[in-house]
Amino acid sequence: MDRRSFIRKMIIAAAAVSCPAAFSPLAASRAAPAPAPDLAVARGPSPERIVASAIDALGGMKRFVSPGDIVVVKPNMGWDRAPEFGANTHPAVVAALVGLAVEAGAKRVKVFDHTVNDPRRCYRQSGVAAAAEAAGAEVSFVDKRKFKSVRLDGEVLKEWPLYEDILEADKIINVPVAKTHGLSTLTLALKNWMGVMGGGRWRIHQRIHESLVDVARKVKPTLTVLDAVRILTANGPQGGRLEDVKVLDTVIAGTDQVAVDSYGATLFGLRGRDLGYVRIGHETGLGNMNLESLDIRKITL
Repeated sequence: MDRRSFIRKMIIAAAAVSCPAAFSPLAASRAAPAPAPDLAVARGPSPERIVASAIDALGGMKRFVSPGDIVVVKPNMGWDRAPEFGANTHPAVVAALVGLAVEAGAKRVKVFDHTVNDPRRCYRQSGVAAAAEAAGAEVSFVDKRKFKSVRLDGEVLKEWPLYEDILEADKIINVPVAKTHGLSTLTLALKNWMGVMGGGRWRIHQRIHESLVDVARKVKPTLTVLDAVRILTANGPQGGRLEDVKVLDTVIAGTDQVAVDSYGATLFGLRGRDLGYVRIGHETGLGNMNLESLDIRKITL
């Protein structure tokens, strides 16, 4: 050992003796927090708390929303149904996400959906509009003049009208509800993009799985939070019978919408590959449906 190396070693040793905490394994662990998981699955009786816990596990809302951002929080509120029927995103889940985005410094938080039933009844009956506004969001009805034709170059959709507000947002938080669907088997995160699409739904339904993936390549969410507080296990997407609703008090959060949907499928006894849009999304590189390869953090409150 040369003289310079010897002196450096002595200085480091002396520092460790004078301030041992700085060189302890505990201090090292504090300095290097564990990496965020791929998915956070939180379960508990309070929708607000499970949302907050899932987002905290992913690194906190400030990881996703920066001061001054214009944020779209996109729920499913397409049906004239009250929250207990599980047809729309739970209002408390939406409100919690809006509140966290506002706390993170968002300049504006927009909430809207291109509904199937009458929009005024859907917004009111779902409870989403009132809850989101109370949390600080700007809630608006979809203005059909704001659909803009967008080049997609997808497998099925080469061009399609998408909603201007989603295209211009700095950050997008997709917050669908988990439920059955007569055509796509389940409606989860990728299916929720129907609410930002114009044009004729009948055309989308002809090759729905490929079409959803085509749109999802353009509308990439910053964060996806799947609402499984109440899941609709039959007669979706509209529902209407309480006996078809199962209370799970759960949310699944992540940045990979394919992974979120793959986990969502398991809530219904299915695998991600059982859903055409999940399988196609995985095979074409949109996301990862293989749950065994993911870091999934489960939280029970």
